[in-house]
Amino acid sequence: MRRMQQEVDDYISQFKEGYFSPLSMLARMTEEVGELAREVNHTYGEKPKKRDEAENSIEYELGDILFIVICFANSLGIDLQTAHERVLEKFNTRDKDRWTKRDTEA
Repeated sequence: MRRMQQEVDDYISQFKEGYFSPLSMLARMTEEVGELAREVNHTYGEKPKKRDEAENSIEYELGDILFIVICFANSLGIDLQTAHERVLEKFNTRDKDRWTKRDTEA
């Protein structure tokens, strides 16, 4: 995760404009999530693509979302590796009995 954050920072740092403001990044993230929703709807929902609509993929849209999440974190000085570890700790403690576990006996 840290390597990805550094790669994104190296890319953004080459431009004078740098990172967008947090509000602009939130708006951009919202746009990207909407594009993901559209792709999921085309793939799994009842709305087929129009014949003249550009090819896109869920993978591509998830990549866009990951990029903007990394930009957002970098601009605010957030280490996503640490954030990820904290979230997993939460799931492994507070939420450990929330869902039914699979049988591991085979």
